[in-house]
Amino acid sequence: MILGMTARRRALEVLCLADPVAKAREARALFDALDVCAIEADAVWPEPPGPPGLPGRPARPRLVPAKAVPTRSPFTLEGRAALLHAIAHIEFNAINLALDAVWRFPALPRDYYADWLRVASEEALHFTLLREHLLTLGHDYGDFDAHDGLRSMTQRTAHDLVARMALVPRTLEARGLDATPPIQAKLARAGDARAVEILALILHDEIGHVAIGNRWYRWACERDGLDPVTLYPQLVERHAAPRLRPPFNLEARRAAGFSDDEIAGLG
Repeated sequence: MILGMTARRRALEVLCLADPVAKAREARALFDALDVCAIEADAVWPEPPGPPGLPGRPARPRLVPAKAVPTRSPFTLEGRAALLHAIAHIEFNAINLALDAVWRFPALPRDYYADWLRVASEEALHFTLLREHLLTLGHDYGDFDAHDGLRSMTQRTAHDLVARMALVPRTLEARGLDATPPIQAKLARAGDARAVEILALILHDEIGHVAIGNRWYRWACERDGLDPVTLYPQLVERHAAPRLRPPFNLEARRAAGFSDDEIAGLG
């Protein structure tokens, strides 16, 4: 980290890195250096150059519509690699989303920025572990097509902290709480104990990430005099967020801080 660089400006610079390995390394280094960094909470920067949405995209993987990504069986080596590649792509996007939450939204408490830099660091670790395991299967990140559904939600919530907290960590990322245990079961049946172990770490950390989303969604609602429970479905409708469908990992969702009323309103 450059001497005198603030954490939020550095988050923007790391976000703009196109090399996935460098991005993951620098995201972890930024969080490790946070105790000696200024935050510069009130600073505002223009959108980085390039196509709208999240910058810092590598040349590969090729991005295609979600329906164009083929479904493969995890019980073949190629299919298992494709599945782990898809999860690695989610984790790579999650690094970007956390860094975007840091640089984009000014005038927030230091704890907010520290929380999302922690998330970026942990997502970077997840990506690194998945990529390393993918290499043992004869593939690397970028070898399979991937979809880019998170970009549109990032754009839609770019100027609304409440919507960002509601619809990215509490909706898109919370779907991982539901999806991970069935994927672990399939990988266990396929005999990939290392993949199951990595997903256990990811699930543990993602509960904390969704809890951070809950924390700052409720904080922002209280700041703005909004009711978080009644507002949520309005935000889903306004920003065309995906509808959640069962089965739900209720234990993980409760651990992440969803209230009984919020759980009752699922699906």
